[in-house]
Amino acid sequence: MIIAFGFFPVLLFLLCLFLLDSFKLVSVRWLVACLAWGIVSAMLAYVVNTAFVAYTGVGYDALTRYVAPVSEEIIKVLFLFFLVARRQIGFMIDAAIYGFAIGTGFALAENSWYYLQLGADFNVVLAIVRGFGTAIMHGGVVAICAIILMEGVQRSNAAFTGAVVGVLAAIVLHSAFNHFVFNPLLMTMIILVTLPAVFYVVFFYATKHLQNWLEVEFSNEVDMLRMIRMGQFRDTKAGHYLATLKEHFRSEVLVDMYCFFSLYLELSIKAKRNLLLKESGFPVIMEPDIKDKLREWKTLRRQIGKSGEMALWPLVRMNHRELWELNQLNA
Repeated sequence: MIIAFGFFPVLLFLLCLFLLDSFKLVSVRWLVACLAWGIVSAMLAYVVNTAFVAYTGVGYDALTRYVAPVSEEIIKVLFLFFLVARRQIGFMIDAAIYGFAIGTGFALAENSWYYLQLGADFNVVLAIVRGFGTAIMHGGVVAICAIILMEGVQRSNAAFTGAVVGVLAAIVLHSAFNHFVFNPLLMTMIILVTLPAVFYVVFFYATKHLQNWLEVEFSNEVDMLRMIRMGQFRDTKAGHYLATLKEHFRSEVLVDMYCFFSLYLELSIKAKRNLLLKESGFPVIMEPDIKDKLREWKTLRRQIGKSGEMALWPLVRMNHRELWELNQLNA
């Protein structure tokens, strides 16, 4: 029964974060994968830390305060980088949840190891400190890293900076916790008070940002697509801009660019529609030809090349968020 204190708090915290995701941005499949990676990363970190101790002879205090935070956080966040590269993360909300899930898996594996090693010495106080304090810390620092990472990714040219700052923040916070500046029970209370407040502020800000993005972009894209289909697009500013490109591209490339832009609007509107449906509690709509249209759009993207894509930047920028959005239609 004591081991329950080491497991349930962090799992309950993860469940609450998952339920707070009103737009249902998180995939259960990837959430389970994050938990699994957390467990695997705990095993890998144990091997790395054990080898480091054997090679250097470093003491326990130095290991826990300076070595383990570096090795463990770097290993944990590798899967976050994979998810971002695969465009499975689009906003701070899902980034934070996936990050916390990785930390949860790590904490579950670590607490299980402590329980097996200590046996009867794994008392209630230790279980509470590890379950409510250390476990929540492991999830929290990876979630904070994920939030900072996504902030950088969404700025397009700051992805590397976001990754570096995010990892450093996770390492510093982990190391600070392991210094035990305060009594472990007091540290646990500080985590239980501050971390939910941090998540509430981040989720509130991210949700408002997502809602504003959906409302503005959805309305603009619907208007542009309507004008294209009614033959009125050439009279708009966007239509005038496309007309100026005649001097720089061959006619067949211009046709591909026009089709690329039109198909992007259609797909983007459907992706945003599904997000709004999810938020309202309705099932998403997946047209039978959606995958064919996605393949056609990708073919057009290759045909217009980087120069054509850059020429269309005033109308549509293929940033991480836009590509993530379209990727949801292919799920």
